Amino acid sequence: MKKSNWRELTLGAVVTEPGSTHDAVETGSWRLNKPVIDLDRCINCFFCWMFCPDAAILVTDHKVSGVDYEHCKGCGICSVECPPKCIEMVLDKD
Repeated sequence: MKKSNWRELTLGAVVTEPGSTHDAVETGSWRLNKPVIDLDRCINCFFCWMFCPDAAILVTDHKVSGVDYEHCKGCGICSVECPPKCIEMVLDKD
């Protein structure tokens, strides 16, 4: 079962600290499906990284290295845009 990260918002949901959502809001708890990358088939074109609206594609040493599941909302854009189709959307059971 996913942990609950419920918290009270300020009146009007005003952001009082710039850049605070990266550490405070784990948007990954919103998803039903998650992307799984077959790194052996990945050609490092970075289309997934470029199109990801959550900046959840991880890159290490100039290569795609995984997914930041704490911030990935499971939209599937990375899977659609991947030329070698090495990203599969699977049911998130966590």
